[in-house]
Amino acid sequence: MIEVILLERIERLGTMGQTVKVRPGFARNFLLPQRKALRATKSNLELFEKQRAELEAKNATKRSEAETLAKTMDGMKVVVIRQASEMGMLYGSVTARDIAEAAKEAGKTIDRLMIQIDTPIKTIGLFPIKVKLHPEVAIKVTVNVARSPEEAVVQAEKGVALIKAAEKAAKAEAELALVESIGSTTIPGEGEQPDLAPFPEAEGEAKPAKKPRAKKAKKEEAAE
Repeated sequence: MIEVILLERIERLGTMGQTVKVRPGFARNFLLPQRKALRATKSNLELFEKQRAELEAKNATKRSEAETLAKTMDGMKVVVIRQASEMGMLYGSVTARDIAEAAKEAGKTIDRLMIQIDTPIKTIGLFPIKVKLHPEVAIKVTVNVARSPEEAVVQAEKGVALIKAAEKAAKAEAELALVESIGSTTIPGEGEQPDLAPFPEAEGEAKPAKKPRAKKAKKEEAAE
């Protein structure tokens, strides 16, 4: 682990000016090259303290601009047209670059680095994603992935993927058919006994022997 000084708020890590410990790879590949942090050396700590007021002022300006932009973009919907199978599986996946291009076509500019896709998009449907306009300002954007513009319109109106809508309709029809089949079955009314024919005795079946009568047993005892 190495220590770095954050130059801006990093989600689940810290805020500007904090000294935190991170993995070397995360620092080398993300924080340092994108100027989101400095190595926590003595000279860098002194430099940051000298520039703190300036950095905080710049951050406040950028946050205000992001908040203004968020009011015009929060909740926006973009359409991404992709080839897919009959089951709605895409031949590939939708990337941040695809979403940025779709937003541009809709008249909005979004840097692909701002787009956060938590779960890979590999089917048609409607997918909410987060766009971070600023480390402290995020908006929600819905990505409408469809096989054609017409399909995208229908999905937007229904608020659900066409594949899911079809599956839901098929399930409803199956449940209705089951209810109708149960309702058409004749069930004996309450208190009625079903007609049951007695089982015939098998040929040659031995009948149980009769027990001797008590009187006959007493006579035999007297004779003795």
